[in-house]
Formats: sequence, C-alpha cells, structure tokens
Amino acid sequence: MALDLTYKAVIERLFERTGSKVLPGLERTEELLDALGDPHRKYPSFHIAGTNGKGSTVATLDALLRFGGRRVARYTSPHLVDFRERIVVDGRPIPEAALLALLNRLEPIAESIDATFFEITTAAAMAYFADSNVDVAVIETGLGGALDSTNVIDPVVATVTNISLDHTEYLGSTLQGIADEKGGIFKFGRPAVIAEPRMDLAKRLAERAAERGATPISVTRLHWRAWSVSLAGGMTSFTAATPLGRTRLSTPLIGEHQVRNTLAALATLHAAGPAYAIKKENINRALSTVSLPGRFQRVRDWIFDVAHNAAGARALAETLAARPAPAPITIVLGVLKDKDWYGMIDALAPVANHFIITQPLSAPPERAWDPIPAAAHANACKVPVSLEQDFRAAIARAESRPGTKVVCGSFHTVGDAMAILGIDPSAVSARSARE
Repeated sequence: MALDLTYKAVIERLFERTGSKVLPGLERTEELLDALGDPHRKYPSFHIAGTNGKGSTVATLDALLRFGGRRVARYTSPHLVDFRERIVVDGRPIPEAALLALLNRLEPIAESIDATFFEITTAAAMAYFADSNVDVAVIETGLGGALDSTNVIDPVVATVTNISLDHTEYLGSTLQGIADEKGGIFKFGRPAVIAEPRMDLAKRLAERAAERGATPISVTRLHWRAWSVSLAGGMTSFTAATPLGRTRLSTPLIGEHQVRNTLAALATLHAAGPAYAIKKENINRALSTVSLPGRFQRVRDWIFDVAHNAAGARALAETLAARPAPAPITIVLGVLKDKDWYGMIDALAPVANHFIITQPLSAPPERAWDPIPAAAHANACKVPVSLEQDFRAAIARAESRPGTKVVCGSFHTVGDAMAILGIDPSAVSARSARE
C-alpha cells in the first residue's frame, strides 16, 4: 500500500483480502501486533462474543464506561456504510489519515505472512486505541471465539451473549460445539459472564469457563432477572432484580431481546469489580446515551435491522408484533447464501404484508445468494412477493409503497440501503431515530 494511494484505494486493497479464506490461529495477529509494539497490552479491554447481541452489548457497555468519564474505544464488525465505523474512540470513527497510516505500516509484514483482512483490521484497531491513549477498550469478536483474531487480549472480563446456529461451516453444526468455540475467550483468573438464556447451553459455557480457569463465573439468568417489559416512548423499559438491588431500567435499544443484552452489559461491568462500578441511580442516565445504528432503527417510515440469521429474524418479528408500525409492512430482504434464509423467511412471514426479495449490492460474490428460491419460499408462506434482483430498484419499489418499510437480512443489505437513501448511520442516534 504505497503512501500515495488514496484512502479509498487502500480500503479497496484491504477488502481484496476478504473472501472464503479463513485461517485458524492467532499467530499472524500476534506477529502483526509484535511489529507495532504490542499495543493491545497498553490498556485494559473487555471481550464480548456470541451469535447475536454482541453489538448491542458492546454499545451498552461502551455507554456505561463512558458515563464514568473514561476515554473508551470500541471495536466491532462488520460496518454498515463506512469501514471506519469498526474502529471508534469516544464515539468517533478513526480518521481516514490515521487509518491510512496504520495500514501502510502493516502492509509489508501483512504481505510476508499472508495476513487476512480481519487480522490486519484487528491489529490496526488495537494500535489506534493505544495511539489514542484510551482508558479502556470494548472488543467484539468477529467470528467464533477461541481462534478469533481478537482473542489475543487478556481481558478484564470475557462475556458470551448467546449461542445460535450460525457460521456452521467454521464453528460446527451443533450448539454445544459453537458454545465450546465461543467459550474459548474465557481466560485464566479472569471473570466470565454468561448471558445465554438456555440453561443447558449456559451450563456448557460455564463448564468451558471452568476448564479455562476463569473465575468467578457468572450466569446472568441466575442473578440478573427482569420482568414487566414495556416497548413505548422509543424505549425498552423493564424492572430488574440485580446484585445492585431492584430497579426500573430503560434503554433506547428497542425489543424484548434488548433486555438480555442490557443485563449482559451490566453484569459484565459488575464482574469487573469496584474500579468500574456504577451507582444504581446513575444506570438509566448512562443507558440513555446508548446508540447503535441498524438495530430496529427507525428513520421516517423505514426500519433498519441487521438481523442476519433465524434467531435474529425471530427477534425482529417479535419486536414488530409487540410494537406495531403503520401498516402495511413491506420487508426488503437480502441475505447471504450461507445463512438460514428459510428460517428467516418463516420467522418474518407472520408480520409481513409484502416481501421484496433482492440481492444486496455489497455482498461478496462468493456469498451472494440466489433470491429466486427464496422468493418462491416466501410465496409459499402466503405472503405477496416481489422479486427484484437489482437492489436500487428494490429500494425504489419499497419507497413507493405505503406504510412501513423494513430492511433486513444482512449488514450488507442495511448498509447498502442506508447509502442509497442518504442516511449516515453514525449521525442518527438510537433515540432520535425512533422518535
């Protein structure tokens, strides 16, 4: 990556390293970080893994930590519109110039060891956080846990949100196997938080944590309970019994599933000990600042949700049913071929008045799905269907329809739609997007 290349050209070259290649192991990430002076050891980190809910838990934990006056870094993936959304300090994406400089520094060694896209991105993020003198970082795994590039850190707390079937070609085809892989982020002598609601899987994760010497081990279902959930006024509100006492909490992240994610973040902070404690009376003030684009995010008559597997689609359908939007409901669905789109369509069909099945613009060619059988399946679910292979035409068709338009199925789908509609995800707060 020569210095005279533009930011856009450098990012395009970085994305050339994406694709079907997934190389297990942490050696390449460690070598990249070693060349940068091991920046990941210069600040404390929290580590979050799970099939769904990682992004919401990370965003909530980020807000809780920033409320305490800390300079907080956040590393997540994928992005919606701009690659820089992945690497954030104090709510601001990494500047283009800083990212360009880091990628140029990493290029020679990345070429020599054949480092992957995610390994390079992870090293760049951790170096930027050190350069920015952050007080703490919240790190989300990319895929899996044990062999994920982010697993080079020794976190203050490691948390697993939940387990569902996803990325089975890499993580295995059983929930127990996926739990074992994601539980690989637990570390010796460090607290482990398990937010999986099903007790059989929570037990498996607890066993994995014990095997790895994590301590203490906290299962949120046993110590963090919630009831009286309400979705109103642009907030998800609930009563919670916590180790801090009983309290009424509210988050601007919409959906009953966001109760679990909020409690997962609070349990993670609690497990970190007194240095990171937040007073019970301050929790709602901190939660009010949570912002996360693409999670039941309402902009005018559009709703954007990155639900990209069957479990995510069920959560989206439940939220649409619990918080009805103006009818008819048109669902613009674009999915990657390695996802359970049958299960996603089955979950969404009961709340859909019309499907527009399409192909997201930015989907990698090797992961592009065939919308034709998907449209046939949606039709078999007795929901009117429009098959529109051209994504721009699909968005235009949706825009011409009355009622509410829901865009979902993939980060690619949501991000592409936002780009076409001129919506900057980082400029729309979670609360204002729903007002």
